[in-house]
Amino acid sequence: MAAYSLACLSLLACDNTPTPTASVEVANKGVLSAALSDQGNYAVIGSIFEGGSLWRLTDNERLYDWNHAKDERSTIESAAFSTDGRWAATATTHTIVFWSLETGQAARFWNAPAEVLDIALTPAGDYALLGLVDGTAVMFDIKRGGIVRTFRHDNRVRKVGLSADGKIAITGSEDRTAVVWDVSTGNAIHTFNHTEEVQMVAITNDGSKALSAAKYDRAVIWDLTSGKALREVPLAGNMVKRGLRFTAARFSADGKQLLTGRPDQIVQLWQVDNMTLTQQWRLPKRDTLQPSGAAVVAVAFADKHFVAVAANGFVHTLK
Repeated sequence: MAAYSLACLSLLACDNTPTPTASVEVANKGVLSAALSDQGNYAVIGSIFEGGSLWRLTDNERLYDWNHAKDERSTIESAAFSTDGRWAATATTHTIVFWSLETGQAARFWNAPAEVLDIALTPAGDYALLGLVDGTAVMFDIKRGGIVRTFRHDNRVRKVGLSADGKIAITGSEDRTAVVWDVSTGNAIHTFNHTEEVQMVAITNDGSKALSAAKYDRAVIWDLTSGKALREVPLAGNMVKRGLRFTAARFSADGKQLLTGRPDQIVQLWQVDNMTLTQQWRLPKRDTLQPSGAAVVAVAFADKHFVAVAANGFVHTLK
């Protein structure tokens, strides 16, 4: 794939920006939250008015309605899959449900220790890393209940991420820091400072690299061995000044590529070693929805293609 020029990084997409090759509607009034499995074959959708649901994307089938109370259409604020593909978790502001993908049934229901802003699961789904409004991230035993580890910030923890083995965590906070943690000890390994609140973090499967990004500030790829910045995502200056941010980010399984989504409908694929933009797509708007934007809510690498969930209620296949 040919690299894009920096001119294509502006708020206005280039005229030849590709669009999805296939799309499926998963929420007719829009999506509040979404999570995609590691292989991009399942999606948890938290719709605005229709509650939660699990979708199998290989045949675009809605498998289960996932709500936190009987006869309720729950407002799912965040969701996550375990890397073994057996479990998922959904969170409203104050409740967490642990789901079996095999049966579609709720295995556990918990009251959250504080308002949940983001969630990630360990490989076998034994623990959930929760980003909380009280300025902490906690490792929560989602099968037996209780907090087993607390990671402290000075303001709300907006985003969390885990390495594939669950041993390294990253948290992004409104205190303008992203912190990398040793999960077994609870000790901070690295602290990365930004000039504004951190709104996106991501970590490679092997825990060797991470992304932190803040509004009105830079987006950086970090070496987690040395703690040094490897590369900055080459965002155009006008994008930074206008506060354009990443609303989704994910590394490929081998850590060599980074897939990002923005609120202006743009999905981008980056080569991590030199931060070259190798592909870019624009997601379509839904004309009947007001507002009619299509902010990118979640992204994933799938078999020979990419997947993106848009806030206007569609899951898109990108090639």
